[in-house]
Amino acid sequence: MNKDKIKIWLPLFLSLSMVAGMFIGYKIRDSIPGRNFFSNESRKPIQEILDLIENKYVDKVDLNNLTDTAIQAILQKLDPHSIYISSSQLEDVNNDINGSFFGIGIEFEMYNDTLHVVQVIENSPAKKAGIKKGDLIIKTNDKNIAGLKLNADDIRKMIRGSQGSKLNIQILRNGKQLNFTVSRDVVPVSSIDASYMIDKNTGFIKINKFSTQTYREFMTALTDLKKKGLEKLILDVRDNGGGVLDEAVEIADEFLDGDKLITYTEGLHMPKKEYRCRRTGQFEKGKLIVLSNEGSASASEILMGALQEWDRAVIIGKRSFGKGLVQEQFDLSNHSALRLTIARYYTPLGRSIQRSYANGEKAYYEEIENRDSSDTSFNSKNLKVYITPAGKKVYGNGGISPDYYISNDSLSSYSSSILPLISKGTIHHFCYDYSINHQNDLKGYPTVLDFANRFALSDNIWNDFSSFALKDSISIPAFSENDKHLIKQSLKYNIARDIWNQEAYIMVLNKDDKTVKKAIELINGN
Repeated sequence: MNKDKIKIWLPLFLSLSMVAGMFIGYKIRDSIPGRNFFSNESRKPIQEILDLIENKYVDKVDLNNLTDTAIQAILQKLDPHSIYISSSQLEDVNNDINGSFFGIGIEFEMYNDTLHVVQVIENSPAKKAGIKKGDLIIKTNDKNIAGLKLNADDIRKMIRGSQGSKLNIQILRNGKQLNFTVSRDVVPVSSIDASYMIDKNTGFIKINKFSTQTYREFMTALTDLKKKGLEKLILDVRDNGGGVLDEAVEIADEFLDGDKLITYTEGLHMPKKEYRCRRTGQFEKGKLIVLSNEGSASASEILMGALQEWDRAVIIGKRSFGKGLVQEQFDLSNHSALRLTIARYYTPLGRSIQRSYANGEKAYYEEIENRDSSDTSFNSKNLKVYITPAGKKVYGNGGISPDYYISNDSLSSYSSSILPLISKGTIHHFCYDYSINHQNDLKGYPTVLDFANRFALSDNIWNDFSSFALKDSISIPAFSENDKHLIKQSLKYNIARDIWNQEAYIMVLNKDDKTVKKAIELINGN
């Protein structure tokens, strides 16, 4: 091509390139949500209203609080599980998901206007520094704590901080003042409440939530139990409200063989996504029983649904919560977050277990509170029936129905008159005091199992508790005999926790738990 032709065609090439560039640019712009080709995006009425309130309203208002209220009102029109997380709540929410936080590693209780160290987490900064259970914290970083009416959030803000930062603590121990400097570090929050052998070949694991660390913690527990002779397993997910879906899927994979489907998710803007088994599991053959109740939700139901539908486990207890919605958390510009429902999850047979929320959030949660022994007839309702490979019927749209229903009875149900003992912390405070003041007596129980089998609440302990309760204006003689029986059991469980830890509490409680007793009976073939 000669120079004259280039001079003629060059302007045309440039013009075509410019037009093509504009076209591609606008196409890209069109792909952004809320943007239309050659359009001016108009301001939304909600923003216009907030601006008018800020600039024209007769009185000064806190616009941040007003915005939070508006967001909450919008979300109430969606589903019960799409929620707004304020900036002040976000750190705690994320810590719960991650299964850790930065702190010193103590459990505390504000009791008689004094901060008591109730437990010290193993391998925590506090443990390494020499802080002990029963210590009284007087000051932190030269700020007085004793005598102040602080709530748990106030105390957490004083104790927690960035990794590596120092916390100076003044403690009263046996009448002596001691000073400690503790370097804050990662403190794990375990999602495994208990892991132990019930008998020589039956293990028990209780999972309280599904954080990003749950699968790792579960595998550590399972490996340890296998070394102790595990052949049969009772898995307790009662009151486990769910959490990270992937963690429940990974645990399900340890029980199911082949490439079995565990769950799948699908939504209007979310294409179908399947979650399948990917490896040989560590417990694909042994007998498995899962314990459920109305507090078992979301990721717990994913796990139970897969195990039930592949005829891998027997579910016993009560019908689960019935949450079949998947949330994704989106960070917002003001350091808050929106946890928005983006899909539904389905069991391998394709059932959705989500309960109806058509009558509003209040009715949605009241349905849980109003469940009683009549819930045994749940499966006879007009719900869609699904058939497992072994021919078992399972039902959708209302939670996971257990294979064996365990109802409450009068001997295991508190009356409302006991509530003040719980709300005022009377039982907890008495047991804490008892564990501190009777350490020599309690040395006679070298193991949790020994305590569970031999410790009995004497008349002297009961009389001491009655006197203790009077300080909270609670008259123990006024309680029914059934309530007194349940209070005595609770005292024993809580003393075990204060001597040892939460696992000890569950081990002792399980001795009286009729759902656990039924699980042991079934797993042993009786």
